[in-house]
Amino acid sequence: MNAPKAYLLDALGTLLELEPPVEPLRRELRERFGLELTAAEAGAAIKAEIAWYRAHHDEASDRVRLTTLRRDSALALRAALPPAGAELPVEPLTDALLASIRFRPYPEVPEVLERARARGIRLVVVSNWDVSLHDALEETGLAPLLDGVVTSAELGSAKPDGAIFARGLALAGVSAAEALHVGDDVAADVEGARAAGVDVRLVVRDGATAPPGVAAIGSLRELPGIGAA
Repeated sequence: MNAPKAYLLDALGTLLELEPPVEPLRRELRERFGLELTAAEAGAAIKAEIAWYRAHHDEASDRVRLTTLRRDSALALRAALPPAGAELPVEPLTDALLASIRFRPYPEVPEVLERARARGIRLVVVSNWDVSLHDALEETGLAPLLDGVVTSAELGSAKPDGAIFARGLALAGVSAAEALHVGDDVAADVEGARAAGVDVRLVVRDGATAPPGVAAIGSLRELPGIGAA
């Protein structure tokens, strides 16, 4: 394709990755409550919390609802802890959980976004995330490099639904034919973008294989329109 006028960018798995949370959670529970967990026990609790969060994150469309989401996520975590953690107070446990969850940009991301901006390419994040995505982008230093952010929770539309892509295009000020969507999920990103008439690149990191017929990149450095460093 010709160089796009805008990139619509997924967040988790494309721009950001979750730092491993097991050891931070073990440390937080030990220091705050004197609760010692094995790595397997902490991992099982985190897995349960993530599953609950994924099913409910679109409920957090504002800061009040975000507080409720975080509290309920901590309750899901507590329910998966060994018996010694079953009665931990929920508010301090919520703080411990939040202290354990940190995101970081993939190594190439800041450089690629800066180069895209220098070439006049508009950058809009289109993500299935709660309202706290704005905080994550600020904390990781990516927010100043972006022209807009659309979260499924705030919009009330999640990928692969077309409305979230339409909102991203509107923020970028381009037509579907002038944009390229970039994401790591076949159903949400590839199928959703195609249905919205937007060309797409699937991000497949760590040597993963893309499905047949899907244009893929191993890093954002491979995006069209970026050029050599």
